Amino acid sequence: MKRICIATIFLTALCWGQAPAPPADDPLAQTLFEPELVMKFRQEINLDDNQYRAIKDAIQKAQTRFLDLQWDMQSEQQKLVQLLKAQPIDEGTALLQVDRLLNQEREVKKTQLSLLIRIKNILSISQQAKLNELRHKP
Repeated sequence: MKRICIATIFLTALCWGQAPAPPADDPLAQTLFEPELVMKFRQEINLDDNQYRAIKDAIQKAQTRFLDLQWDMQSEQQKLVQLLKAQPIDEGTALLQVDRLLNQEREVKKTQLSLLIRIKNILSISQQAKLNELRHKP
């Protein structure tokens, strides 16, 4: 349940454009570039207008998907809560519902990774190198 709540918090933050910063020891975070980092250093990496529009479009599409997933996850979570209130709990049905909920969580992670991959692919190799330098500066 803790993972579900964290995912919901992350989704809410991301949908409002305030995604939490990834941990410094996260290998994916060191390989990919979150939107906030790219926008923060837009001028320093010489992001052109076409790249800006492409990244903005990718973010908007992802946010729409995140919102849909958030609603779906909340619905699946409510169904699970109702199943867990039963006396006795039907273990098979409850576990099937957990699978549905975890599938939603998997889709969230897949959408997050897809966005980060798209952003990296929009950036040139020199822009990526510059962002890697800048991400470690305060």
